[in-house]
Amino acid sequence: MVSLPRAHFPELRLSETMGDFFWLFFMLITLQPVLRQKMLEASRQRLIARIEKMRGSRVILLVHRQETMGFLGFPVFRYIDVNDSEEILRACQMTDPSVPLDLVLHTPGGLVLASLQIARAIKRHPGKVTVFVPHYAMSGGTLIALAADEIVMSEHAVLGPVDPQLGQQPAASVLKVLEQKPMAEIDDRTLMLADQGRKAIDQLRESVAELLEGRLPEERREDLSRMLSEGRWTHDYPITAEHAKELGLPVRTDIPDEILSLMNMFPQPVRRQQSVEFLPIPRRPNRTEPD
Repeated sequence: MVSLPRAHFPELRLSETMGDFFWLFFMLITLQPVLRQKMLEASRQRLIARIEKMRGSRVILLVHRQETMGFLGFPVFRYIDVNDSEEILRACQMTDPSVPLDLVLHTPGGLVLASLQIARAIKRHPGKVTVFVPHYAMSGGTLIALAADEIVMSEHAVLGPVDPQLGQQPAASVLKVLEQKPMAEIDDRTLMLADQGRKAIDQLRESVAELLEGRLPEERREDLSRMLSEGRWTHDYPITAEHAKELGLPVRTDIPDEILSLMNMFPQPVRRQQSVEFLPIPRRPNRTEPD
């Protein structure tokens, strides 16, 4: 039987200790992003609860960031989709009709179907609906904002047109081709896109007029619905708070500091995170709140 000299035992124990320390350090480094994300989510939940108590409302966040996949580094562009509409409709259903809704929007837009579902749901909510726009709510985000009783924007925040897009092509631009070229020179695919574009514009114009019903006089409502849906501007044209007021929208610019603080808790992530967030419990009027 071979034994090691006694002088080697301290070195072995030191080697084992260093190995344990290395693995502990490796585990901490690996878990650190997860722990930081969980702490950030908990901070957001606490601030959401504080705002709800302060305003006596249900607070819902619809926030989209450009994300990066951790492994290959490909950019992932987030937008309003059916998952978002399902979550927001669920939040509305869990909210008493008399409780106001505060919806925070930060989005480049998304699917018309999902955006309209959200917009119609908040328009039909009996309590007051306020949309907060800290930075931008373009396209489908603007469609949702049009359904609110009040839009509160930060000083440099913007909305945008809601004209439909056919893939990467603006529907209004496809229709222009029919006006500028003889029919015999237009290929079948363009003709089909133009037909879809005309229908999409008509549908969006009617939907915008529906959302603005009760907000603006009928004549002004029709003018604004055409202006926003028929391609007067490019799709990324920024409608500032001042411009929105000129258009007749119920816009204010005194956005609360707490809403801006919420946005600070949505740093550009390196992995996917949920875009709709609210406290998943039924919301009822506080007993101390006035009727």
